[in-house]
Amino acid sequence: MRIIAGEFRGRKILPPETDATRPITDRVKQSLFDILTPVIAGAVIYDCFAGTGSMGLESLSRGARSATFFDMERTAIKRLISNIESLQVRDRSTVIQGDIFRLAKQIRPSERATLIFFDPPYRLCRDKPRELVALANEFASRHITADGKLIFRHDAEDALALPPFIVEDSRTYGSMTLEFLRLPVETVTP
Repeated sequence: MRIIAGEFRGRKILPPETDATRPITDRVKQSLFDILTPVIAGAVIYDCFAGTGSMGLESLSRGARSATFFDMERTAIKRLISNIESLQVRDRSTVIQGDIFRLAKQIRPSERATLIFFDPPYRLCRDKPRELVALANEFASRHITADGKLIFRHDAEDALALPPFIVEDSRTYGSMTLEFLRLPVETVTP
């Protein structure tokens, strides 16, 4: 695994140690960040179900102001912290280990996210759809800016609406779909 562009272009990062985490391919990551380029500089990032941090670290390399990484898998967190330290971005990174379904309700963000990478294990779309919808609602009510985007990565065979977010764009790459979601204007609370 590597950083594709920006300040850390070409730098290798540690991949997942187990198959519990599915890293995104370089081709798909490049396509995704080509779309997101206009909103990355100065962005506040949430990398949910972060694994070893590929999405948040790529964002920091491309000029994001800060990234908060959420994961509960111990080996992934260890590698994520190693990746943060090797890129020397500790001052712009926050790592939160634990169950994001509970943590999202407890955390009082000092600043709302501009961009949320929402990449749950594929089985959760089938096994815990209500929990994912509740988490999306929590993000909508307290964690994202009015013009923020949530990037939802899931198995192409699964379909799961995450109200109140609405789909702005959707791209399928092989067996994976990336949905670009935003809030309707009337949903955002101050």
